[in-house]
Amino acid sequence: MTRKIRLGAFLPGGGQHVASWRHSDQPADGATSFEFHKQLAKTAERGLFDAYFLADNLAIGFGGAREGGNARVAGFEPVTLFSALAPFTKNLGFIATASTTYEEPYNTARKFASLDLISGGRAGWNVVTTTGDPTAQNFNRETQLPHAARYRRAAEHVDVVRKLWDSFEDDAFLRDKERGVFYDPEKLHESEHRGEHFQVRGPLNVARSPQGHPVIVQAGQSDDGRGLAAATAEVIFTAHQHIGTAQEFYRDIKARARGLGRNPDHILIMPGVSPFVGRTLEEAREKYDRLTALIVEEDGVGLLNGLTGGTLDLRGYDLDGPLPPAPPTEGMKSRQALIRQIADENNFTIRQLYQWIASARGHYTIVGTPETIVDTLQEWFENEAADGFNILPPWLPTALDDFVDLVIPELQRRGLFRTAYEGTTLRENLGLPFPVNRWARARAAVQAAE
Repeated sequence: MTRKIRLGAFLPGGGQHVASWRHSDQPADGATSFEFHKQLAKTAERGLFDAYFLADNLAIGFGGAREGGNARVAGFEPVTLFSALAPFTKNLGFIATASTTYEEPYNTARKFASLDLISGGRAGWNVVTTTGDPTAQNFNRETQLPHAARYRRAAEHVDVVRKLWDSFEDDAFLRDKERGVFYDPEKLHESEHRGEHFQVRGPLNVARSPQGHPVIVQAGQSDDGRGLAAATAEVIFTAHQHIGTAQEFYRDIKARARGLGRNPDHILIMPGVSPFVGRTLEEAREKYDRLTALIVEEDGVGLLNGLTGGTLDLRGYDLDGPLPPAPPTEGMKSRQALIRQIADENNFTIRQLYQWIASARGHYTIVGTPETIVDTLQEWFENEAADGFNILPPWLPTALDDFVDLVIPELQRRGLFRTAYEGTTLRENLGLPFPVNRWARARAAVQAAE
């Protein structure tokens, strides 16, 4: 089968752009409107997207550290939201964020396995380590864990969750009313995990779904993040401004995965792209300028502080002057470095910098026609920079409609994107393999050796 571009839709109800809530097309209460999220999910499925993706925050950052802007100060917990949205769709996947730092593996495994069953095998887990002292203070800590410690905990957390997802073998449930046998006890397994951070007996009290395990997604770009992604992730959400850095990341992850004995084709790398789509370049630029003009200074400054790990206090600085150095952070190390790179490469002032990253937060912003946008996506896809893209429409619903109605047909015309869903599960549509239950695999190996 010819390789196709994979597409995620990153659709926070409060809007992607820090000022999107002020746009006349976007409902100001979108973050807490279930009907609005339902509309977005149906549009994403109409566009044949692989999945609806949502990030999540576990704190409100006061004092100018609200990365998402005021419109995202309150919203839905994503697994809960996706469980409600699943019945209104048939093929669209749902990738929800959950923290390895502040959740216990059993709870994580249970809620994603439940979403996977509710959706008929369309769930994905975006693994995050969660940064920031305000979040730590909501979970019995004064300060966030050091960066390296968060990633060690994350690696073990994912390992435990995977063990729990294998508690029941696929054919464990007999449900034989005549014999009175509900399940085969020999196909139910305890995890018996004892590690540095967790002790988990198991088994999980949720059965496996039609896709075996929820798809594991990760977004780290630091060396620790790359190590975790290469070892555990099946989809990687990454941020790049240039095809060259995207290629370096792509090749590094694939090589690391190969070195760990994984098939690199089973790890899909999907950079974030924020498209301003116009039928002409002038129309696209007008859309960009209109949204940029709506940015509240407080939100722009808060965005920069949040993306640099909460260490950059810009009070007293001239917003039309250069970006000062940001103190080292134990938070978003790679994103802090990327923001610095964008500022230096473009010689941006503080104001120009937050205007440029207001939509994509360090991901790639494209302003252009459907043809020029697809030119870029195709170049990255065909030159070892991407297996697909996570699309960040700047405001909703119009920018999502623009992408579905204008860009998707151009992708299809060039043979780069599906014209119908390939399957019913998220794994099938992403072209990822079914995860064989570890206990069934071990038994099959013993039988083969006999």
